[in-house]
Amino acid sequence: MTAPLLSCSLLTRRFGGLVAVNGVTLDLHVGEVHAVIGTNGAGKSTLINMLSGELPSSDGHIAFAAQDITAWSQPQRARAGIGRSYQRTTIFPEFTVFENCRLTAQAARPRPWALWQAASQCAYSTRVAYNALEAAGLTEDAPRRAGTLSHGGKRQLEIAMCLATKPRVLLLDEPLAGMGAEETERMLTLLERLKTGHAILLVEHDMDAVFRVADRITVMVNGEVIASDAPEAIRTNREVQVAYLGEEDMDSPKLTAFAAPEGRSMPFGRPGGH
Repeated sequence: MTAPLLSCSLLTRRFGGLVAVNGVTLDLHVGEVHAVIGTNGAGKSTLINMLSGELPSSDGHIAFAAQDITAWSQPQRARAGIGRSYQRTTIFPEFTVFENCRLTAQAARPRPWALWQAASQCAYSTRVAYNALEAAGLTEDAPRRAGTLSHGGKRQLEIAMCLATKPRVLLLDEPLAGMGAEETERMLTLLERLKTGHAILLVEHDMDAVFRVADRITVMVNGEVIASDAPEAIRTNREVQVAYLGEEDMDSPKLTAFAAPEGRSMPFGRPGGH
């Protein structure tokens, strides 16, 4: 296997006496979707916030392209190629879909001294914005006001805006939250396409979707990793089953449902806190 593009080693975050993330180590590789799952309060979003630079770590190290970036700010990481999305929709609803992407492209490559040219006439940001919309499957919606998109469309736009910064790593925090079956299908297809040229970290509660799209799954409980492996190995991992269901009897109906091929009865919590 090739070297990881983004990795963390023994990453820890303390809030006073609370240890939200405790000694987490993981690797993200181009061509893979690495899912992080866990119940509410497991530390998943805190982990993403540290990887993206929004939160400093208390201990541990983060490396990007073999370079130590532990002390880098969020803007430094974003410019280097680490993009992220959020649990809540973060778009400009009054602007068009295209304008949303062009703004993020401009922010990634500011031109403060280009006083002779209107930002709307910048060939670079226009090209990057349209490329991002095409990659996210939103080309036909480019002239549409962003606020009129469906919930799933807005989530796609967020990813397009992220792509407009030309990232190599995508940190996605619950991109499927609140979606119906058709919108979920579109998003999963998009993730399958995007992983070809990106390393993707996916935090998600929809277990059907996770077990379908993930190449590797890391399971967190109380801020710690209890398992990290291929999806089928995670599905049958006894420690994971017991941790989530509180069942010691391997023949119990709950554990049988957890290990079912479709994963439809896996009782991981819905959004509410990480």
